[in-house]
Amino acid sequence: MCGISGLINYKGNVRAVIAGMNEHMKDRGPDADGIWISPDSKIALGHRRLAIRDLSSNGAQPMRSHSGRYMMVYNGEIYNASLLKDRLIKESFCKDSDFRGTSDTEILLEGIEAYGLYETLSVCKGMFAIAVYDTVTGRLQLARDRVGEKPLYYGFVGHDSFAFASDIGCFTCISEFEKKVNRAVLPLYFSHGYIPAPYSIYEDAYKLMPGTILTIDDPYAYFDPVSDGDFAQYYKNGKAGFCFNSSDYLNASSSKEVEKNTGDLCSENGHVYTIYWSMKEAADKGQNNLFTGSEQEAADELERLIKESIKGQMISDVPLGAFLSAGIDSSTIVSLMQQIAPGRVKTFTIGMHEEGFNEADIAGEIAGILGTEHTEMYIDDSDAKAVIPKLADMFGEPFADSSQIPTYLVSKMTRQHVTVSLSGDAGDELFCGYTSYRSIERIWNKTGKIPYPVRRASGALLSSIAQGDNAVRAALLKASDSAGLHMIEQDPYGYGRRIPIIGREACRDRYSKAVLYAGNTQGSYLDEVNHNIMLLDMNLYHPDDILVKVDRTAMAVSLETRVPFLDKDVVEFAWTLPIDYLRDEKVGKKVLRNILYRYVPKELMDRPKKGFSIPIMKWLLEPQLREWAESLIDPSKIKRQGFLNENEVTKLWNDFVTKGEWRLQIWYILMFQQWLESIGL
Repeated sequence: MCGISGLINYKGNVRAVIAGMNEHMKDRGPDADGIWISPDSKIALGHRRLAIRDLSSNGAQPMRSHSGRYMMVYNGEIYNASLLKDRLIKESFCKDSDFRGTSDTEILLEGIEAYGLYETLSVCKGMFAIAVYDTVTGRLQLARDRVGEKPLYYGFVGHDSFAFASDIGCFTCISEFEKKVNRAVLPLYFSHGYIPAPYSIYEDAYKLMPGTILTIDDPYAYFDPVSDGDFAQYYKNGKAGFCFNSSDYLNASSSKEVEKNTGDLCSENGHVYTIYWSMKEAADKGQNNLFTGSEQEAADELERLIKESIKGQMISDVPLGAFLSAGIDSSTIVSLMQQIAPGRVKTFTIGMHEEGFNEADIAGEIAGILGTEHTEMYIDDSDAKAVIPKLADMFGEPFADSSQIPTYLVSKMTRQHVTVSLSGDAGDELFCGYTSYRSIERIWNKTGKIPYPVRRASGALLSSIAQGDNAVRAALLKASDSAGLHMIEQDPYGYGRRIPIIGREACRDRYSKAVLYAGNTQGSYLDEVNHNIMLLDMNLYHPDDILVKVDRTAMAVSLETRVPFLDKDVVEFAWTLPIDYLRDEKVGKKVLRNILYRYVPKELMDRPKKGFSIPIMKWLLEPQLREWAESLIDPSKIKRQGFLNENEVTKLWNDFVTKGEWRLQIWYILMFQQWLESIGL
C-alpha cells in the first residue's frame, strides 16, 4: 500500500511541491519516498512506499519499464501478478531474467507495456490506483480498481496545471490551488455523511470513478468533469457507463491506445474516459444467468471462490493477520483463512466496557474455536476522544460515519503486530445482509404497485400537512423505484437540503444528477427489489463510505487492508445467486451462514448483531465533548463561515440535547465544521 501524486505543466518549483505532497502522505508509505521529473519538467510523479512485496529497492517507485518508455506510480496490490508474469514470459515479451525483483509493480508495468493498460487491468485481480506516463507520446493514464478500494483524486490548479494524488489533502500543498468549497455537493454530504464520486468537497478536485481509466494527451487542456449540462447516462451493449459530454461518443477503434478495447468511451477536449469494468454490468449478467444448483452447491462454489481469493490475498513478505468481530462476514473470512494458513492466523478485536456495544467476548470464543492467535484490546471514551481531533486531517474532506473511530482504533492496535490485515467488508452489500433491505422490500411491496404519478401526488399532498412519522411516509411515497426509496430512507426529512445554504432549485438539480450518476437509481434495473438496492449500495455507499473509512483509518497507521469478498470472481458469482439463497423473512446472508456453520457452531452466530459502533452520541453530552461540539456550532461562527443555516443547526442541536433526536445529522454537522476549521475557514 502506498500513496501516489503527480503534476503536469506546473510552472512553479515542481520538485518542492511534489516533495510536499509526498510528505503529506507519509503515513500511507513510511518506508520510502520517490520522485521522478521529466527532462522538460512537464510532468512529475511522486510516491510514498509501504513495502509489502519485495522489500528491497527493486520495488521502489516511481518505476521505469524495462524499455525505458513508461514511468509508473502505483498504490495497491495485484494478487494474481504471478499469472501475468507467466503470460509475459510465455508470449516472449520478457524473460524471467529481465525482472529486477519480485514486486507486483514491475510485473504490472511490463504488462502495461506489452498489452496496454485496458487489457492488463482486465486480467488483473487486485486493488489499485495507477498513474502511468508514456515518455514518447506524452500520454498520462490514471486508473482505479473495479470497486474503488484505493482512492485517486485529480483536478486542475488554475487552468494550466493538472494534479492527482491518493489523498485529497495533497492538493492543499499546492499554493496555487484554490480551496473553494463545492457548495453544490453539500446536500449530498448532509444526506448521507459522505461525498460520492466523482465529486469532492473542492470545486476543482474530483474522484476517479471505480473501474475507470482516464487518458490525458498532450496538450493538457483544461476540462471540468462534472459541469452543469455535461451529465449523460448511457447504456451500450448492455454496459452501464458514463460520458461527461453527451454530444461526443467515441468508438473503441478511434483511439490508438484502446484499439483492442471493448470498453465504453467518452471524450472531451483531448481526454478520454474508459470503463473497463462495471458493477451494473456484472449485476445484469449475473441476474440474467442465475445459478441453477441447490443452496448447498451455491455455498460450495462460493466457499471455493472465497478461498481462492484469500490465497491470493495472503501473499505477503511482511506479517499478516485479520480483523475479527463477532459477525458473519469477518468470521467467515477468518474461518477460511485458518483452513488455508500453514499456522495460526493472527486475529484482532477491540471491545468496549459500555453495555450494548461490546462483542469482544463472542469474537474471543470464535477465535478459540478456530484456533487463531487472538489479540483483543478494550477501549473507553478517552481512547475515542483522543481520535476525534485527528479525523479531519485523516479523511481530507468531510466524512461522518462514526464507526470511523473504532475502525481507526482496531487498525492502530493491529498495526502493532502485523502490516497487512484482511477484513470482512462487503458481506452485507453483496449477500443481502442489512435489515433495512427487508424493511424496504416490505414497503415497496405495499406501495410499488401504485402508479408512480398517483404515489407522487399523494406524497406531495401528505407532505404539506404531515409531521413526524407521517412526514417520513410522505417522503417514501415519492420514490420512483425501490432504489430511490432506499435513498430517501437515509434522509426522509430532507435535512440534506435544509442544513446547507444553497438555492432550492440548484440543490434539487445537482442532487438528482449526482444520485443518477453515482447510483443508477432512476428506474429499477433489476427485477428483484433487494438486488436493486444492493446494486445501489455497491455503486454508492460501499465505495464512498465503507471503503473510504477502511482505507483512510488503516493508512493513518500504515496498515494495509485487503477485502477477499471484493475479488472479481466472488463479486460476479454473488450476482448470480437467486434472492432466496441470500435472505428469508428472518435473516440475510444465508449463503455465507451456510459456509460459516461448517466451522463455527450455528448457535454462537445466530444472535442479533450489535454493529461496529461506539456510544459517541452519549459522549457528546458529557462535558469534554459537549464543549468541543458547541464551540464548533457556535451560531456566530456558522454565520461568519456562510455555509450552513445557523438557525437550523441550533434547532437540531437543542433537539439532540433535550430529546436525543437527529443523532446522524449532528455528527454530520460536527464533522463538516471540524473539517472547515482544519483548512482555516
